Amino acid sequence: TELKTRLWYFFLLFLLLTVISCSSTKKGQKDIEGIENFDQFYNRFHSDEGFQLSRIRFPIEGLNIDGNKTTTWNKNNWAVLTVRIFDVDKKKFRTSHKKTATTFEQKVWLEDAGFLSEYKFELIGKKWYLVYAYDQNL
Repeated sequence: TELKTRLWYFFLLFLLLTVISCSSTKKGQKDIEGIENFDQFYNRFHSDEGFQLSRIRFPIEGLNIDGNKTTTWNKNNWAVLTVRIFDVDKKKFRTSHKKTATTFEQKVWLEDAGFLSEYKFELIGKKWYLVYAYDQNL
């Protein structure tokens, strides 16, 4: 009977550990599932001005250089972004983009023309934000 009791305790312990392990695995999956999908964010960011402004924490890093005038970005001078990097006319402009699990960087420029545009998005918590904007038009 002592052996049966010990086996019963081991069985209960095994069952308890299995339940805890499954519970923490499901919690981890929920956390991952709770992260905003970048593609959905990116599309909405470029089609919904109010949403775009809600995902920029001003003042934002970067500059706006237009001719001889250099300004920092704020909510009053922000130029709403409407063209996704994938939709830029690649016959006229050069483009590059790079995505990691927590960042997305994009760049558009004209060779030898003084035009450059760079933006960086970052996953903060479980939501994507634009954290850097650099526009140069000389």
